[in-house]
Amino acid sequence: MEKKTRAVKIGGVKIGAGFPVAVQSMTNTRTSDVKSTLAQIKRLEECGCEIVRCSVPDMDSAAAVLKIKRKIKIPLTADIHYDYRLAIEAIKNGADKIRINPGNIGSAEKVRLVVEAAKKARVPVRIGVNAGSLKPKTTYRLKASSGDKTADKMVQNLLEYIEFFEWLDFTDIVVSLKASDVPVTIMAHRLYSRLKDYPVHIGITEAGTELSGTIKSSVGLGILLNEGIGDTMRVSLTAEPEKEVYTAYRILDTLGIRKRGVEIISCPTCARTEVDVIRLAGQVEKMTINTAAVLKVAVMGCSVNGIGEAGHADIGVCGGKKIGIIFKSGKIVKKAAKKELLKYFDREIKKLIREKGK
Repeated sequence: MEKKTRAVKIGGVKIGAGFPVAVQSMTNTRTSDVKSTLAQIKRLEECGCEIVRCSVPDMDSAAAVLKIKRKIKIPLTADIHYDYRLAIEAIKNGADKIRINPGNIGSAEKVRLVVEAAKKARVPVRIGVNAGSLKPKTTYRLKASSGDKTADKMVQNLLEYIEFFEWLDFTDIVVSLKASDVPVTIMAHRLYSRLKDYPVHIGITEAGTELSGTIKSSVGLGILLNEGIGDTMRVSLTAEPEKEVYTAYRILDTLGIRKRGVEIISCPTCARTEVDVIRLAGQVEKMTINTAAVLKVAVMGCSVNGIGEAGHADIGVCGGKKIGIIFKSGKIVKKAAKKELLKYFDREIKKLIREKGK
């Protein structure tokens, strides 16, 4: 069941209030290196990223926000730690949203200056709370508990910051409660969702490498999304940012929340396989990773798991002893030598994508 949240506009993207869960990622280039950062954002745009976040660790990076904004199509969030002046400068240079952890920005006066700048520019602020950087003492007293002390402290910190922002008459807020521990993250979000209705950015922080981080994020974010919690999301991986976007869409697709791109259906291989399925599936995934069209693509290793078990796929490729086949919706459309399978598959899937676009 979807948790009802209020709407917040980030550039041209609306989140909360029933709008689609927005997928975002974060650049890992030096933001001050405008050329490299732009190149990475362009790649993210191509694979469906809807909001991009850039770290702003210095004034050169804050100045680069102006140059970057002019040449990208998606909203840009400036990520600030420690120095309130960087947040104000990023706002002046056109950032669509600011992400801060008020606890490390400094005094209440410094936070107030950031909030006033955001209010004047009509720029939303994400209040980010991380389990690893909590204030030991807060003025806000919880009237409920999540069942976990760390999760409670996370929510307590967050509500204190929200209370201060509201006192400043600023409610253009997005929140995040992140931990590297999945159960703690889930409990914190469950408690928060009972208390406030500001839209939530979800993520498992420091999730890990491409493999372990994907598993951790899929479990944690999948549970939250299935409970209706989450208005925007990032899958944090120690990998190329494009992999984060791909994984996010696969999570959303698996839960039936949003459909975008190619779903790979591939057999796990066994002694019956007559083609290198692992290699073939990897090649097919690489070929289709940036495809926006919603397609089920099967990669099978033998006649048993070919059309028989994957006939529901929009298109599929299957290995045989001497030749392979390409099929669409359960019907063979091409037989070819194994070494030519990918060439013909590429041709057929491009044809299918064109048909889908009509």
